[in-house]
Amino acid sequence: MRFLVWRRLAGGLLMLLALHAAGITLDALTDQARPADCLVVPGNTVNLDGSLSPRLKARLDEALRLYRAGVSRHIFVSGGLGKEGHFEGTAMRRYLLQQGVPGTAVYIDNQGSNTLATAQNFAQLAQAQHWKSAVVVSQFFHLSRTKLLLRQAGITRVSGSAAHYVEVRDGYALLREVPALYAAWWR
Repeated sequence: MRFLVWRRLAGGLLMLLALHAAGITLDALTDQARPADCLVVPGNTVNLDGSLSPRLKARLDEALRLYRAGVSRHIFVSGGLGKEGHFEGTAMRRYLLQQGVPGTAVYIDNQGSNTLATAQNFAQLAQAQHWKSAVVVSQFFHLSRTKLLLRQAGITRVSGSAAHYVEVRDGYALLREVPALYAAWWR
C-alpha cells in the first residue's frame, strides 16, 4: 500500500514537471519579439581560446537579426568571468563589433554571473537610460525565467526571442528551469 502511494506521488510529480516544461516551451515558441528599448542577451560559455561557444554565438546571431530588423537600437550583453578565463560580456561585445554593430549600440555587463544579476544590472541601466522595454534573447528554455526576473526588476514590457540552436542537453536544461522558475516567482 505504501509503495502504491509513493508511486502515485512520483508519477504526479513527474506529470507536473512535464506540464510546466511544456508551458516554458510553449511560452518560448509563441512569444514574438516586439519593438523595445534594448535587446538583453545573457552570457554563456566562452571557449578557452576566447571564441564563442555555439550556444552563445546563436544568441548573439539572433540579437543581430533583431537589431538589423530594427526591433531595437541597443544591445545589452551580460555575463561573468567564466572558468575558461574570459569575461563573457567582453567577448560578446567583441563579436557584435566584428559583425558591424557600432560600439555606441552595445552595453556591456561583466558582472552578470547569473540570470538574476543580469536582470538587476540591466534594470539599473534601464533606469538611467529611461528605458521601459526589453527583448530577451536566449535559448528557448531560458526565456520565461529571464522575462519574469526583468519584470520583477521593473522593466514593464518584456518579450523574448529564442536563439536558433538546440542540443541534447537542452532537455536537461528545460527540466532544470522548472524549479528555477518557481524559485524566481518566490523570491
